Amino acid sequence: MKSRIVTVGLRPGYYSGMKLSDLDTPCLVLDRTRLRRNIEAMNDRMEVHGVAFRPHVKTAKCLEVVRMIRAGKTGPITVSTLLEAEYFCADGFDDILYAVSIVPAKLPRVKKLLDSGCDLKLILDNADIALQVAAAGVELGVTFRVLIEIDCDGHRAGLAPDDPATAGLAKLLQAQAGVEFMGFMTHAGESYSCTSIDQIRQYAALEVKAIIESVGVVSAAAIDIPIRSVGSTPTATFAEDLQGISEVRAGVYVFQDLYQVGLGVCKREDIALSVLTTVISHKPGQNRLLVDAGGLALSKDHSTAAQTMDCGYGLVCEAQSGEVISGLVVDSANQEHGMITALDRQIDFARFPIGSQLRILPNHACMTAAAHDRYHVIAGDDTIRDRWFRCNGW
Repeated sequence: MKSRIVTVGLRPGYYSGMKLSDLDTPCLVLDRTRLRRNIEAMNDRMEVHGVAFRPHVKTAKCLEVVRMIRAGKTGPITVSTLLEAEYFCADGFDDILYAVSIVPAKLPRVKKLLDSGCDLKLILDNADIALQVAAAGVELGVTFRVLIEIDCDGHRAGLAPDDPATAGLAKLLQAQAGVEFMGFMTHAGESYSCTSIDQIRQYAALEVKAIIESVGVVSAAAIDIPIRSVGSTPTATFAEDLQGISEVRAGVYVFQDLYQVGLGVCKREDIALSVLTTVISHKPGQNRLLVDAGGLALSKDHSTAAQTMDCGYGLVCEAQSGEVISGLVVDSANQEHGMITALDRQIDFARFPIGSQLRILPNHACMTAAAHDRYHVIAGDDTIRDRWFRCNGW
C-alpha cells in the first residue's frame, strides 16, 4: 500500500517563473519529485515491517520535508541538536528523541522544552551522568525520560549488550527519582563501511540482536522496556526481520547521496539534493574548470574515496536537467573554489563557458546541506517552485 504524502510549503507565484539560471550561486537545489519518491519508499518499508518510524530530521532540518514524511501530520522524530528539538516542537512535533549523549549543562534547556509540552527523550551511557541527570530532575522539578545507548558494532558511543554496566545502568535509572527509564537505542554506524547488500543486512540483524539482548539482560529484573529503537538509512533499507523492535530511525534517505549510491542503497537518479554552481575560470593546462562552489558549499567530505567509485568532492551534472556528465568530478575544493576535472578525457572548455552553470551531487547530503540556510525547490525541471528554510545551529 502506497503511503500518502501531501505537498506543503508551496506558494504559487512566489518566484513567478524564476529558473535555476536566475539564482545566485552557490546555492542548494532540492528536487521535490525525487524527495517524494524517497520518502514514499521508506514509509512503505516501515509499513511492511509494521514498526513505528521515527525519522531522523538532522539531514533535512526543514519543516516542509518532515511534514511530507508525515503526510501533513505530526509524529515521532529524532533530532541531533536541541535547536532542532525547539524548532520542530514549535510546529507540533512533540514526540522527540534527542539522539546525542546528554550532558548536565544542557538540562535547563531540556526543562524548557518539557515545560512547553514536548515529550523529549534523552540518551546516555554513563552511570555518573545518569545520577547527575536524576539529581537535576529532582532539583528542577521535572522527570527526564532516558534511554540507554547500546553500542552494537564498536562504532561510536554506547554500552555493549553484555556489559554488566548495561544492566546496572538500567537498574540505577529505574531506582532514581527525577528520571524515567524508557528503553534502549542503537545505531549501526559501521553499516556505512559495508561493501555488499548482504553485509548491510547483517548489520541490520546486529542492531536488532543488540537491542533484544539488552532487553533480555534487564527483563529478569522486571524492568519495562517500552522503546526498542534501531536504525540508519542502510539498515532501515535492507532490514529483513524487525521482530522485537518498537521503532526504526533513518535520516539521509530523504535526499540520498553518492555515498549511499556506493553502498547500493539507492541509484544516482534518486539523489534529490544538489549544489548549483557557476563556472568562474578555465585552466586548460591542468584540464580543470573552476567553479564557485568550494569546501564551504559542498563540504570536504571525501567519503566515497573508500568505495569502488571515488567521486571526489561530488559528481558534476547539467544545471537544467540534472543529468550526470560522465567522467566529470570535483577533484579538489578550497574554501570558495571547486576544481572540476575529467577522469577520462580532455575537457571541452567551449561546452562550459565562464558564467555557465552546473550542478554538483554531494558525497554526504547531511554535511553539504549544513552549509546552506535554504533549499530552492524544483520538481524535475529547472523551474523554481518554492524555497524552504533550514534550522541550522545547535
